[in-house]
Amino acid sequence: MRQKRAVFLDRDGVINEVLTSRVRFVNKPSQLYFLEGVPQAIRKLNQQFDYIFVVTNQGGVGLGFMKEQQLRNIHKHMIEQLAAEGATIHDVAYCPHKPRAGCECRKPGSKMISDLADKYDVDLSCSYMVGDRDTDIQAGKRVGTKGVFLGVSDPLADAAFPDLLSASDWIIKDTRES
Repeated sequence: MRQKRAVFLDRDGVINEVLTSRVRFVNKPSQLYFLEGVPQAIRKLNQQFDYIFVVTNQGGVGLGFMKEQQLRNIHKHMIEQLAAEGATIHDVAYCPHKPRAGCECRKPGSKMISDLADKYDVDLSCSYMVGDRDTDIQAGKRVGTKGVFLGVSDPLADAAFPDLLSASDWIIKDTRES
């Protein structure tokens, strides 16, 4: 039986804009703007992978900038908007704790990834973590995923690309060659 494979995506800076002229932080659904090519990239990944997950640090909850229900509403909106474009996110895991709270779930900790892998019976050795910060890549590496960095470069990443759409093409090619 073939192992189940997944792509784990960070949210802010991978899926949606953050720290731009339009939005500083996403604290409500109306502030969520997809980066160019994101729905198309996720659709492509949906065709090759069993699951697409979002794993995101959301310290704004712990810091009191938003309530956990507001965060769940943002994620529900994100999933619905992507689904309307034919792109499926299967589940979202988030760390609501303050930065430096010492929890296991906040990236670079890998608990969000390992919990989703356990829940969905995913083989992490044939899965990918995509992020725009070194902590994203570190979290994936700790549990055995390949790491794809969105940006110029990251020394731990297996590859680096300017955006999710170009990264998705490489991920699909790499999966076929493995």
